Amino acid sequence: MYEIFADLHVHIGRSENGKPIKITAARSLNFANIAKECADRKGINVVGIIDCASPYVIEDIENFLKTGEAYELEDGGIIYKDKVCIILGSEVETSEKGRNGKSGSAHNVCYFPHLSDIKGFSNELSHHLKNITLSTQRTDLSGYDLVEMVERYNGILVPAHIFTPHKSYYGNCTDRLENVFKERFDKIFAVELGLSSDTFLADEISELETRSFLTNSDAHSLPKIAREYNKMLVEDISFKEIVKAMKNEDGRKILANYGLDPKLGKYHRTYCDDCNKTIETKEPVETCPMCGSKNVTFGVFDRIELIKDKQQTKSPENRPPYIYQIPLGFIPGVGGKTIQKLLDNFETEMNILHKLSEDDIEAVVGSKVAKAIERARTGNAKVQSGGGGNYGKIVPGGRFLWDKNVP
Repeated sequence: MYEIFADLHVHIGRSENGKPIKITAARSLNFANIAKECADRKGINVVGIIDCASPYVIEDIENFLKTGEAYELEDGGIIYKDKVCIILGSEVETSEKGRNGKSGSAHNVCYFPHLSDIKGFSNELSHHLKNITLSTQRTDLSGYDLVEMVERYNGILVPAHIFTPHKSYYGNCTDRLENVFKERFDKIFAVELGLSSDTFLADEISELETRSFLTNSDAHSLPKIAREYNKMLVEDISFKEIVKAMKNEDGRKILANYGLDPKLGKYHRTYCDDCNKTIETKEPVETCPMCGSKNVTFGVFDRIELIKDKQQTKSPENRPPYIYQIPLGFIPGVGGKTIQKLLDNFETEMNILHKLSEDDIEAVVGSKVAKAIERARTGNAKVQSGGGGNYGKIVPGGRFLWDKNVP
């Protein structure tokens, strides 16, 4: 058994020949570039690429395998340069009944062991949406139906960024996942938290106690890969082993979730779309206390406050720690040239964040930058809350200790 790092939610912006896949993602995000970024710069051992149901991406994967730099595993996944295991995935938007009689929609990340599996899934999915070549198009499927469809192709379904106000189950569809998945809820053994929440917040909802938590980047550009990730204990890197870690089976398990302070997420607190201010009241409100507008985007923190069913947060004993960590690219004063200098000396971002002492870093980039990196990788940076689609900000020079009772 050994420890690995996994980021299981990375988008593709364009195919190798420039065809659009995820419209909002960078052009440089293609299948080959993601593999190279994870192997050579990030130091990520397992990456989930979640736009692989597009026929354009399937063609890219087939051509990538022909280069000889990568090969498929019997236990699922594609190995690149014997450094990175690529898990083939598809982000699917389902149509749900929603709350208060309104229609809702939610994102799901579906993972498959082999290229043949996702090709079959892609073919069936194409009958449920308008354009199979583009990522995350809304389907006529419900989450309840999607679970069964994914299973037909040997896959698993993980509800994505479950609390965000747009395109998530708790955000705009339901107060309880069990209401959506019904008797198939036992097939949901993991959920993705999203950038605006953490373990402490999610464990205020009792139905999640028996589900594993995943922290993934939802990267729309190469630098954003591994801004959140998971540390796992596995026997080797493959689809089969990652699923076992999510299920906490045979000694495989998630050891830690590394993520942003949720205040840095762009939907952490409620935001007034008229006066453009973050609303940081102690109790959740649906009307802006500053201008009286009801045109607000409800925040993750506030939504959880409304739907939680525990008086006190108590995580299950086997819940891995959530470790606040700020990626190198987020740290004030740590620019591209500084990061490249560190990479030239220490190879990958995972090495910098996990293996080096502050003295090692100081010897290369000086005391000021070394101290900033140390604060960031231990979560001791002061943070200003984000909301309404605007990321939170790191306050230079400050220190911050999380307290859920302080909005």
